[in-house]
Amino acid sequence: MKEFFKLMSRFVAPYKRYLIGSLFFNLLSAILNVFSFMSLIPMLQLLFNMDNMHYNFIPWDSTGSIKDIAINNLYYYTQQLMAIYGAGTTLLLIGLFLITATLLKTGSYFASAAIIVPMRTGIVRDIRNEIYRKILALPLAFFSEERKGDIIARMSGDVGEIENSITGSLEMLIKNPILIVCYLGVLVYTSWQLTLFTILVLPLMVWAMGAIGRKLKKKSLKAQTKWSETMSQLEETLGGMRIIKAFTAEKKMEDRFNDVTDDYRRQMSRVQIRQVSAHPVSEFLGTVLIVIVLWYGGTLIFSGSKIIDAPTFIFYMVILYSIIQPLKDFSRASYNIPKGMASMERVNKILYTENPIKEVPEAEDIDGLHDKIEFRNVSFSYNGKTPVLSDVNLTVKRGETIALVGQSGSGKSTLVDLLPRYHDVVSGEILVDGKNVKGLKIASLRSIIGNVNQEAILFNDSFYNNITFGVENATMEQVVEAAKVANAHDFIMESEDGYNTNVGDRGCRLSGGQRQRISIARAILKNPDILILDEATSALDTESERLVQDALNHLMKTRTTIAIAHRLSTIKNANEICVLHEGRIVERGTHEALIAKDGYYKRLNDMQQL
Repeated sequence: MKEFFKLMSRFVAPYKRYLIGSLFFNLLSAILNVFSFMSLIPMLQLLFNMDNMHYNFIPWDSTGSIKDIAINNLYYYTQQLMAIYGAGTTLLLIGLFLITATLLKTGSYFASAAIIVPMRTGIVRDIRNEIYRKILALPLAFFSEERKGDIIARMSGDVGEIENSITGSLEMLIKNPILIVCYLGVLVYTSWQLTLFTILVLPLMVWAMGAIGRKLKKKSLKAQTKWSETMSQLEETLGGMRIIKAFTAEKKMEDRFNDVTDDYRRQMSRVQIRQVSAHPVSEFLGTVLIVIVLWYGGTLIFSGSKIIDAPTFIFYMVILYSIIQPLKDFSRASYNIPKGMASMERVNKILYTENPIKEVPEAEDIDGLHDKIEFRNVSFSYNGKTPVLSDVNLTVKRGETIALVGQSGSGKSTLVDLLPRYHDVVSGEILVDGKNVKGLKIASLRSIIGNVNQEAILFNDSFYNNITFGVENATMEQVVEAAKVANAHDFIMESEDGYNTNVGDRGCRLSGGQRQRISIARAILKNPDILILDEATSALDTESERLVQDALNHLMKTRTTIAIAHRLSTIKNANEICVLHEGRIVERGTHEALIAKDGYYKRLNDMQQL
């Protein structure tokens, strides 16, 4: 429960007014419920001639117990009604009184339940928003280690479980303690001796409910893990559908998915069996409690004890029976909450993940590149053991085009990812105009950098919204101009709705060359000082490559460019070409100079020519 209250302290604060309102109406409901029972029994006693005494009105300010005065006057008013209107009409009036009291009680209960709904839905929304905000803030390294399906499962299944188990228990946690305290207070006031006996029996019921809930969190955690595996399997299937069909692996994938869903079913069966056992157990123990108290109280009455009389004992049993349901609801919350906390534990693995890319408090803004970019003795490793880059030194002057070439895995993409701080260097430093990138505001640094990657990442939106992505207040004229420079305007206008046409999921309605040209148009509209090209044409056919390369040539004019290329023909005109091998720059120079060296670059060039 400590974890639960810690969770509530994090998310309930903005909804205190709803919590206070629910507490008020629950208290009012409990008081009205007790009052209706207290007033009904003595009136019925007189009505059915169980009490033949004659009562006189006692002023409310008289000396004596307020309880005795209230009961006496209640009896007096009932006798007066019977004398004036008769027993039948009095019974009808008592029924109307009970209806009114019940209306007020149920109205208060409805108000207490309705007023907490915005709190429940708000907490779930806040958790989802915080997860999404955290996902956006985490570095790229986090997503290379985590499966996307697992992250989706935590956002959907786990948050849904939190909604059902934890926020669904809020009403019970607010209402039932109030009812239990009120009813228990009435029981103590009615007969503290009988209540003491009841309290000695009650821990058995509480212990049994606790035994059911104790292992539920662990079992629920396993079940949610299996749900994550199910979502991961589905995500991989959707992403690899073309390969699955190409290799006729449908049966293999179906078997894998069936295995995962069978595991999930087994875990959920254990959780749900433990859950459904709670109600019959609590029902049985509640009946046992009633019977034991009934036996003990009946024994006292039969023996002529003055501890409690028969009418009072009837009222006592009514209130005791009323306290059983809140206790059962409370116990239900006690095993629902561990189930939800298991999901919250999985969500917290995202929320509490430390982001190693930190911005210093006194970070500076940067408005552009005015002089040069410097990589000084830069070393980097993903796992802290295997080096990916070692002592890399590179200077990129404003307006220059620097090309990075080398075999796959030589560290080219990692090197350019260090500049916008997708990762941080292990040793050395990266300077922009003499300022360490760690001392610059991350958003400001990335705002002056444009990216065109090998895989053109588009969103399931229109051409217009994909081109203006991340650019505020862009006009239609600017978008059209960017598309024209990127050689994209013609095929956009040929689509059914022009710039308002949806490109499909990840741009699936477009060819590779078209996706890449939309990506280039987006970079042109951003108008960055620094341009990073990561194998932007390597996956294209010859015709598409020519169109994309023309667009890139327009984009690279007057910009500082770092280009990663496998096709050496695309970077022949670079100011400097750096050859990376096993994380080090082993050669650098112009295309002609490197050919003359007859080294790594010459071998790469000869292989491509062959």
